[in-house]
Amino acid sequence: MKRFALILAAGALAATSACQQPALAAEKVVEAPAAVRKAQEGSGLKTAIFAGGCFWGVEAVFSHTKGVTSAVSGYHGGTRQQADYKLVSSGITDHVEAVKVTYDPNVVRYDQLLRIFFSVVIDPTLKNRQGPDRGPHYNAELIPLSAEQRRVATAYLAQLKRTDLWDAPIVTSVEPARQFYAAETYHQDFAAKNPRHGYIVRWDAPKVAALKRLYPSLYRAEFRRD
Repeated sequence: MKRFALILAAGALAATSACQQPALAAEKVVEAPAAVRKAQEGSGLKTAIFAGGCFWGVEAVFSHTKGVTSAVSGYHGGTRQQADYKLVSSGITDHVEAVKVTYDPNVVRYDQLLRIFFSVVIDPTLKNRQGPDRGPHYNAELIPLSAEQRRVATAYLAQLKRTDLWDAPIVTSVEPARQFYAAETYHQDFAAKNPRHGYIVRWDAPKVAALKRLYPSLYRAEFRRD
């Protein structure tokens, strides 16, 4: 499958991307139901981790979500020594591509972030792949960072499994929190910096458009950069 060159503004350095773009059908957008179990996290900024395939799209959606103050692309699990894009993309490490999301629960609750995630970011019936990308590092996972987030995530998954929104069983799981390593600088804010990149146009811009269409009250036109 064709790989796109990532053109870095500084020094025009190119890196090989594992985010690919074969000719596949468009990803399905599903309007997931509102969570019955609402998150009650109190005041102050909170943080959670979402793994949903290539981190460019996950970051792009949450960076356009009101109440999100930071969305950092990175690698969850594995070791610090192997938290390197080329190694992770090879599938030989124990990392998954993920995004650490910091948000204000007075503006957007954790359960609302979950609803957005399942509606426009991932297909929860896929194991070790999302969109055009294949491998265990692209597995979709919920990684709560508090007991309340874990309770809400577990309840929401159970709620979704009682629906018939997808044509196959949901395999997305709630995973224990391990170490998170920020990805290389050129991956941060990638969609904002590379809006004409083929992968962004084909796979990630439609996710942001779906966020705007389905959840206009939570959509922010401005991309929140870190």
